[in-house]
This record gives sequence, structure tokens and C-alpha cells, in this order.
Amino acid sequence: MSPSPAAPPPHPRPVSVVGIGADGWAGLSGTARDALREAKVLIGGARQLDLLPAECAGVRVGWPSPLRPAVPRLLAEHRERRIAVLASGDPMFYGIGRALAEELGPRGLRVVPHPSSVSYACARLGWPLEDTEVITLVGRPAARIAAALHEGRRLLVLSADAGTPAEVAALLTARGFGPSRLRVLEQLGGEDEGHVDGVAQRWAHPPGDRLNVVAVECRAAADALRLGAVPGLPDTAYEHDGQLTKRHVRAATLGVLAPAPGELLWDVGGGSGSIAVEWMRAHPSCRAVSVERDPVRAERIARNAERLGVPGLEVVTGPAPGALAGLPAPDAVFIGGGLTAPGLLDACWEALPPGGRLVANTVTLESEALLGERHRQHGGELVRLAVAHAVPVGGFTGWRQAMPVTQWSVRKPTGSQASSHMGDRS
Repeated sequence: MSPSPAAPPPHPRPVSVVGIGADGWAGLSGTARDALREAKVLIGGARQLDLLPAECAGVRVGWPSPLRPAVPRLLAEHRERRIAVLASGDPMFYGIGRALAEELGPRGLRVVPHPSSVSYACARLGWPLEDTEVITLVGRPAARIAAALHEGRRLLVLSADAGTPAEVAALLTARGFGPSRLRVLEQLGGEDEGHVDGVAQRWAHPPGDRLNVVAVECRAAADALRLGAVPGLPDTAYEHDGQLTKRHVRAATLGVLAPAPGELLWDVGGGSGSIAVEWMRAHPSCRAVSVERDPVRAERIARNAERLGVPGLEVVTGPAPGALAGLPAPDAVFIGGGLTAPGLLDACWEALPPGGRLVANTVTLESEALLGERHRQHGGELVRLAVAHAVPVGGFTGWRQAMPVTQWSVRKPTGSQASSHMGDRS
């Protein structure tokens, strides 16, 4: 995993970060009001700044777009003055608090949170917050919702604008969840709070207030393809031309790769992208790069990723190992094709940090011989995976054997392990 960033330089005084809701000044605590009154510089969105009364006399500075690159500049520009930053609801929940903490560190902030729109929504709906999945579409594609669609699941979608509810309804219908109930909760906590209700496949409401949250009660259509929460999705979930790690082998492969939150996978020889897709579906923070030399297949990988809820999958088009240059260091590497390409295995092994994992699958004798050689050199585990399917044989049933897959999996030694290994071989 990536190393922790260096500690940010100290700020002369903590920056106050005040959460504010649709109820504006009236809904703020005494502590929040004092922080805003005392500030010499007030930074926030135009809507948030307009909620403040004249007694908040600090200079008002609106966030420019794009916002994130402007954060260090604005903090530096007003470094010697008392700053208060306004945020929607809870600043540390999908809010500006994260960017400020990255710049200033936790000691550089004084956060005064307000109930988030998610807390308000669960209060209005009677949903336990801990059993509700939250997905933000602010600056992110709606396709992310697809990974969270399971029968009976409750979702809260943080909308980007007034058009988000219709976009969510269309996506649910396209993914086989048209019967899902949608409730759009607007201006939560404010005087103009309201909601609209409907079913995704019959959604006809016009766009309402841009400040809204979409509550989804997931209901699958009778003919919807069932996609579980663990690796081994049905092969029919993927668009492919035959270059697909089949379901049972895929499940075994992901089990050995063992994705963990925040980790990055290189999927080399992506084919249809199934390994990378299911790696990313393991946890929302998992990341992957799929490297595929064929442009047609690369486009297909991107379509599979979007349809299955992981549109953040990065697809690199080009032959490996050349296409690996410049990629961020992986936590794990899967090689599903092109094993005999000169230098490929060496490049992947060198890119792994100590403790990183490498898994390679093959069905050819030539690549199997190469894996056997690397197994002798680096250790790890060498297995053969064989799957047979029952098929009609005349009026009876027999087994049809799929091509066996040879799999090599290995963990790169840490420094002490490497020294011990060398000593064993001397």
C-alpha cells in the first residue's frame, strides 16, 4: 500500500470548519456561531455563505471550481488570519473536512459538525444508519450504484444535482432493479423540506430541488441476473469473446489474490477484465489497472466495469511489459495472459513491493514450464485447477472437462524473509 503522506506544515492557528444545514443560522450551535462571528475570513460555497447573517463580518470567499486544487492556495493566502470554512452537514462525511485534514493535519482543524443529510434521511425514514449503505454521486459516476444492488438492501444516494434521481431510476431499471422504491428527500432539516415517492421503472417526477438525497429500497425484477457479494460472478454477467477467466477458476484466483481495502491490483492481460472487476467489487476502496493489448478488448473491459459497478477501473491499452511503465506500484499482480512475453514476469516481480502477491494462470505447456521454473526459484504454491461440467450424453449425463488451469501464487519476501531464503540456498 502507498506510504503515509508527510505531515503538513503547522498553521498559525487552527482553521474552524463549521457544518451548516438547510436550516441555516438558526440550526447552528452556540459554538458554531461563535466560530463564524470571530472569523476574519469565511470560505464556503455561495449557498452556504448566503445563509450567514451580517454579524458574521469576515471577508467572504467563495470556493472556485475545481475546488480541491484551490484548497492549499486559499489556506496559504489567508494564513495569518482567523479562517472559518463552511461545509454542508458533517464536514468529515464526504465533505471538505477531508481535504483540509490532508493539508493541515488533524491538529490544524477545529471541526464543529452538523447533522449530515444521511442522519436526517435515516431519521425521516426510520432506517438504522448502520444498516444503510451510502453512495455519493457528487463528482462521481452513477454507475457506482450497480455494485451495491442486492435484493432488500437499503441505499442512500447523495445527489450531485436535481437530475440525479432520474439518473438513478434509469440505472436501476437498466440493471434489473426497476421494481425498487425511490424516495427523494429535499432540503432536509430546512423550512422547505419535502419528498417525492415512486418506483424506479415508472419514475416520471420532474427535477426538483438540487439539494436532495435519494433513498432506494432495492427490489430485483423476476428476470434479473443475481450477482453476489463474493468473487465468482456468473460468466453471463460479462461481455466477452471467450477470453474470460471462468467463474470457478476466477473465484479461486481472487481467493489467492486476497484483495484488502485500499489495495491496488495490476490485471495483466485483462481479456474481459473479470479479475480486476471482482477485485474492485470486494471493497469500495480497492483499485485496479487492467492492461490489455487489444483495443477492442480494452473497450469491452471498460464496459464490463461500468455495468458491474466499478467505473473507476483504469484500462491501459498496450502490450506488457512496455505498458506497465509509469503505473503506480501494485499490492498484487495477476497475469492472465502473455506469460511468455520476454521480460513480463520479471517486470511484474520487480514492481511488487516486499509482501506483495503475484498470481499467474495458464493453460499452455510452454507457460506452465515457465511457472514451474519460477516456482523453483521463488517458492510459493503451484496448483492445477480442473473443473468439469455435467452435460447431456445421448439420453444420459456425463462430465465434460474444461482445460485444466495451472496457477502459480507467491508472496514476495520481506527483507528478513529474503535474507533467510538466500541463506537456505547457500
